[in-house]
Amino acid sequence: MLDLLASIPGVSPAWFIGFTVLSFFTAAFGIVAGLGGGVLMLGVMATIIPPAAVIPLHGAIQFGTNLSRNFIMWKHVAQEQIVFFSAGVVIGGIIGGNLVVALPTGPLQMILGAFILYACWAPKWGRRPYSHGWFFSLGWFGSLIGMFVGATGTVLAPFIAAANPDRRGYVATNSVLMSVVHGFKIIVFGFLGFAFGAYLPLILAMLVAAFFGNIFGQRVLERMPEKLFRRVFQIVLTLLAIRLLYSGIDNTRLV
Repeated sequence: MLDLLASIPGVSPAWFIGFTVLSFFTAAFGIVAGLGGGVLMLGVMATIIPPAAVIPLHGAIQFGTNLSRNFIMWKHVAQEQIVFFSAGVVIGGIIGGNLVVALPTGPLQMILGAFILYACWAPKWGRRPYSHGWFFSLGWFGSLIGMFVGATGTVLAPFIAAANPDRRGYVATNSVLMSVVHGFKIIVFGFLGFAFGAYLPLILAMLVAAFFGNIFGQRVLERMPEKLFRRVFQIVLTLLAIRLLYSGIDNTRLV
């Protein structure tokens, strides 16, 4: 068993256990706060996992985490929002794949951070309802920026939340839409030759932990007042936007 764990590139047996425990708590946090679990996971993984493996491995974990969340909360999903969003994801991914080497990451992160803050606090943006065209646009925009920065969920969150006024509906629907984004990412990295099999024991362990984290998080969410959820959601989103701004400034300095 220890030999199997030791064979995972860049991950010691101690970190294998650490990532598994972390997966439980970030999954639960992602439901209770409405977002942020994936960003927290990415931040920790980036300090341990080899750089070339961080984004594809994180995408696989988030895909599985959201998939189990979909299963648990499917009755709350706004299913009409999925089709047009998914069509947009394909278009945005194709465009992003052709532009990925042309845009600097630092300035893009700063623009997105400022954009999120505006979307989070500006009343007009915070009340935009659902429409087919609007969610198609969100799909291609989210998929496009996902090729450059790991902030897809953060950028789209205020708009998905505005179209789903109930906290359970938002969490459930957002999980499905993020599954689409991360699933497309896995396909792209698979075609590029990333060896997901080398990390399979870690992926499976983290997904089992995330499943139980989702169950725990859902129980907390069911008891959480709508007003409190919206306030926590807004605060966490603001902090993530500030983090994105800081990362953009830091990356720009390194150029």
